[in-house]
Amino acid sequence: MDNRRRRRVWLGVAGLLFVLAGVLMFTGQGDKLPEEEPQVEFPRRMRGQERERAERRKTWVMPTVVDAGTAAAERPRPQDPLLAALPRGAGRTAVVIEANALRHSPIGELLLDCMMRDGGKELDEFRKKSGVDPLQDLDRLVITDQGMMLSGNFANAKFQELMGDAVSMDYGQGARVYEPGETIVTGPDGNTSSVHRRPAVGIWNNQLFMVGQNPDDVKAAIDRVEGRGPDEPPTIPEGSTYGEMYGVLSVEHLARLLPPDQAELAQRLRDVAQNVELHVDATSDVALVAEVRGKDKDQVTDLGKSLGAALSLARMRAQAEGEKEMAQLLDFARVQPDGSSFKLEMAVPLSVIQERLAFCKEERQAAEADAGVR
Repeated sequence: MDNRRRRRVWLGVAGLLFVLAGVLMFTGQGDKLPEEEPQVEFPRRMRGQERERAERRKTWVMPTVVDAGTAAAERPRPQDPLLAALPRGAGRTAVVIEANALRHSPIGELLLDCMMRDGGKELDEFRKKSGVDPLQDLDRLVITDQGMMLSGNFANAKFQELMGDAVSMDYGQGARVYEPGETIVTGPDGNTSSVHRRPAVGIWNNQLFMVGQNPDDVKAAIDRVEGRGPDEPPTIPEGSTYGEMYGVLSVEHLARLLPPDQAELAQRLRDVAQNVELHVDATSDVALVAEVRGKDKDQVTDLGKSLGAALSLARMRAQAEGEKEMAQLLDFARVQPDGSSFKLEMAVPLSVIQERLAFCKEERQAAEADAGVR
């Protein structure tokens, strides 16, 4: 494998670990464990600093309406507006990336080097155009099956300039919704070949930035924050907000991500599992825990055993074929059954990622030196 291809592989791995890490657990390969296995801390429960973080984020109290002549209603408890904005109901996907925490972690420094291999030119251009500094203003990023959300400080964001000809309107108690027009694509002959409608955007209280396929999706998220949504718990409960990435993947969403040669496994997931809860810790090594839950205890147990056997087979195949790089991704992979659920764990030591992404720092330093000479 040449250097260029090797770099692409490890840049892809870095991104997958934080966005679609669950896929790697089902499709990766393994190798022999080292004689002295390093100790890796897996994210299995909420820790003290994460409880404090969750409490600090309870800044929003929904207003109550009291009819004349009736007793005052009990004041609602403060809540995290981002969690309140998440989709409701079973079978949803919502994955949160703690961008600010990740930014200040060892792996975050490595990813920042990769992002700024041009010397920071693209980042500076984005700051000027948007009025937002992702390294300072962004707190969390959420990917859902209805769109995307960001939390942070967007008081200086230039939304009107960024949205161009979009029609904007006030909505609810503290939000504004931007509905873009259509983009017409013309062919070589000058005739219209296709018409695309850009995603709708919403901003709530300068704290939440929401992107949806249409204005209704954005308005629905605002309704949930302001108490007009369905009376169901959020997709991610407060007690599950631990790690640098966490959330829930719908089984259907995960099954679609599996490659064609894993069609049988994808169908078993659809038949057996109800949802998959993910947690990634990146404070040192990158450690991931995925908990797969289902209704039928026996079927869930069998699925866990099948996955464990598949990992063992992949390990043997990796040894035979000399696939050392992919083997490092699953050195710590294991399945832990627990009644009607099982946990799948994997980890990549920080030293491995540092070695594979070292070229990012070299290229960033070269670009900054070149800019200094000019």
